[in-house]
This record gives sequence, C-alpha cells and structure tokens, in this order.
Amino acid sequence: MAKLKVGVVGAGSIAKHRHLAEYASNENVEIVAICDINEERAKEMAKKFGAAQTFTDYKDLVKQDLDAVSVCTPNYLHAPVSIAALEAGKHVLCEKPMATSEQEADDMIAAAEKAGKLLMIGHNQRFVASHQKAKEWLASGELGKVYSFRTAFGHPGPEGWSADGKDSWFFKKDEAFIGAMGDLGVHKTDLIRYILGEEMTEVAAMVETSAKQNADVDDNAVLVLKTESGIIGTLAASWSYVAEDNATVIYAEKGVLRLEDDPEYSVVLQKADGTKEELSLGKIQSNDEGGQVSTGVIDHFVDSILSGKQPLINGEEGKRSLKVILGALESNKSKQIVKL
Repeated sequence: MAKLKVGVVGAGSIAKHRHLAEYASNENVEIVAICDINEERAKEMAKKFGAAQTFTDYKDLVKQDLDAVSVCTPNYLHAPVSIAALEAGKHVLCEKPMATSEQEADDMIAAAEKAGKLLMIGHNQRFVASHQKAKEWLASGELGKVYSFRTAFGHPGPEGWSADGKDSWFFKKDEAFIGAMGDLGVHKTDLIRYILGEEMTEVAAMVETSAKQNADVDDNAVLVLKTESGIIGTLAASWSYVAEDNATVIYAEKGVLRLEDDPEYSVVLQKADGTKEELSLGKIQSNDEGGQVSTGVIDHFVDSILSGKQPLINGEEGKRSLKVILGALESNKSKQIVKL
C-alpha cells in the first residue's frame, strides 16, 4: 500500500514533539513537506524528519501532491490554513482551539464537507487511557447518577516549551486570540463533554491576566459549567501553576472517580461502601519527562483517512468544545451566566 503523503504547516514545538514525531513513527505515513515562516526552522525540521520539501508560505505547501496536512500554526491562522488545505483536496488535522470564532469553525466544517475530506481537531485528552476508562464506567451506569465534577489543566506556561520562549505568539492576542483557556481550557471542555456524554448548556467565568507580565491574553481562568441533565462543575485553566495539574474528579452517586489526580495511580475510584479501586494505566501526556510518548491523535487521524470513517473529534466536535470557551469569554465580559 502506498504511504500517505503528509505536509505540516508550522514547525514549532507542537509540530516537532507531537505531529512530526508521531507521523515519523507511523509506518503508513511519509512526511513530504514542512512549512514555516522561519525558513531555517522549516529546514531544520525537514532534515530531522526526512521531508524533501520546505516552504515559507502555506499556500505553496497545499498545492503539492499531498494526502493530508497538519495545521500547527498560531491560533489566528488555524481557519485560513485549514480551509486552504481542504479546498486543495487535502485531509486536515488542526491543532486546538480549532478557530477564533464560531463563524470560522463553521467555515472550516463547510470546506471539509464541500471537499469531501476529513477535518479532525487535535484534542488528545480523549485518547488517554484513564479518561477512556472513566467514560466506559459512567456510560455503563456503574457509578450511578453523576452530580458534579472539577477539572483543571495548569502548568507554568508555554514559555518553557514554545520554540520562541517568552517571545512566543502564545502571549500575543492578535496571534493567539485567547490564552490559557485556548491552550489548556478547551482541552478540558472537550474532555468533560466526552466523559459525561453531555453538552454544556450554561457557563459562568472569571478570567484574569495576572501571572504573565508579557501577555495580553488570559493566564488564569475558572469556569462554572452546567450540563443538559443538570450536572454542575468547575473547570480551571492556568499558566501560573508551578507544578502541572491535569486532574479531573467526578462526584457520583456510588463513588468519587479521580483521574490523573494521584502520582501513582491514573484512576482511583473511592466507592460509597468505603472500598477503593486503583488502576495504573500509564502516564497522561505531559511536556515533562516521563509523560505519554504518543498522544494517539496522529494514529487516529491516519486510521480515519485509511478507513474513510469520521474521526472521533471532527469539526463539529471541535466547534462544540470551542463554543464553551467562547461563552466563557462572553460571561467574563458581561458578568452574566451565558446560555450556550
């Protein structure tokens, strides 16, 4: 079978450590082209991962003989690059948040439908083993009725990981549009929707820029969320935590389910009868050493293309998770609860 020919737009850290590394490990993929406005960076990644072509303009890359394109650019370019690739007949895997507005998300979805190509959004938390186990248990009714939840994603900030450090686009509103909520919070809105199997109907939020002197986007946010069946909970996203927190806790009728909240066990179920179940299912993906090696995102994208099946996180799913974050911004501005 001929290998899928892939191009990657954006050669920063997410491309280097996730997309390119995982494409290179997939036997069904050939990395053909890499694009970055920093030509030296594009050539460096091309040499490292064996790509024959480099570009500084994404419009040139999407014209090439490619099957698929990964979009690893600053957030404001997600929609235009994705749409250009789809219109050029390529399948697209776009980093999160998928867009900077609901209209942009709709335009991306429409472009995919018109082209007859797949659009996937890179929400990797659905592929974490502990999260999949939680979804399985909750769907089976094993824990009874769910009453509440709390979920958080925080770390010291992107300057320690981004290719441009403290000068990164992550801190610039005109390029990032949104800060910690778009970098981390949207992962958790997607995760909670996935685990609970419900949509969020209301959001109230407090959003601040308090930890980063060089930022004009949010670096701390706390959301209160309500689902369609009345489950309420909190979501925190932050670039101010000195140690990473990527934990989710579900409070249910028959127990408390702790995910990635214990240093030894990825799943801890504290049952109502006083007993406890503990599972070690591997580490969650992290920028720190010892984290998950493969996100599962790239392999799922490739499998979706080869099978012709819609990916788990298609454009519509990405849009639903984005809408919660957009609602949080609106709530913070209006100081009102926002109906989604």
